Amino acid sequence: MLSLKNVSFSYRKKPLLSSITFSVKPGDCLAVVGESGSGKSTLLKLIFGELDIPVGAISWKKEHILGPKNKLVVGHDFMKYVSQEFEIMPYTTVVENIGTYLSNFFPLEKKRRTKELLKVVELESFANTKVQFLSGGQKQRVALARAIAKQPEVILLDEPFSHIDSFKKQSLRKSYFKYLKTNNIACVMATHDKEDVLPFADQMIVLNNGVVLAKGAPSELYKEPQLPFVAAFFGVFCVINNKIYYAQQLFVVDKSPVKVVVRQSFYKGSFYLIEAQFNESTVYFNHDVGLGKNIAVYLGGVDGL
Repeated sequence: MLSLKNVSFSYRKKPLLSSITFSVKPGDCLAVVGESGSGKSTLLKLIFGELDIPVGAISWKKEHILGPKNKLVVGHDFMKYVSQEFEIMPYTTVVENIGTYLSNFFPLEKKRRTKELLKVVELESFANTKVQFLSGGQKQRVALARAIAKQPEVILLDEPFSHIDSFKKQSLRKSYFKYLKTNNIACVMATHDKEDVLPFADQMIVLNNGVVLAKGAPSELYKEPQLPFVAAFFGVFCVINNKIYYAQQLFVVDKSPVKVVVRQSFYKGSFYLIEAQFNESTVYFNHDVGLGKNIAVYLGGVDGL
């Protein structure tokens, strides 16, 4: 089990992380979410051993993670880290990049393994292309494949699908997280994207200014967000009578205590997102058609208003 106990970190006396505690079992994925600058990337660097841990402790199966002061070579054999910089070799082919960590003493196994990883990241048709000629999203997929080449026990992912276009992102997520789960690889992922979290993460923590605001299963935090900051990660929301509602939880009714005035309608494909005014607040709700500006309607909620 990957374990963090009361980990705190400061940079030039400025606190970045405060009393972070969680654990991740083999095969499970923990998502770390929060705004830019909240400490997500710093947390991954501490887990990897790229930074020293001034307060608290990090361990994997009772082996302590050591930083540069105590370990000459950064990192551990059982762990891989995919940063936002990718760190791949631009002047070699995709196959050569992925095969960097695979032994040349077993050429058939290396070939089989490389082919398997190309399929996981959907780069079969680019196998012999030099990395320098790939797009940013394709380079990111090469980095993701390299990270799992030697079957690590722990993988750290920093915004792992941020450069990948929406045409590939959905199928790649499914393929990659299925591989991690099947091979019992523990994963800690920093992300801004709820589509990385809701379908694939077993647990999540929400960071704000280095402090954990919420922790739990994504489904639990989605269904019952205790704070607007948490709800904001999952989608468009509003607060009515001190209760948080997502836009899809509100709907037009014949009569209710909540009378709103429509300000704008935004086409979202299968529905319209309606922005309206309620007293001094802005509220949002979904509707099957657009509504004209300044029209007054009444709203109901999934559990009443």
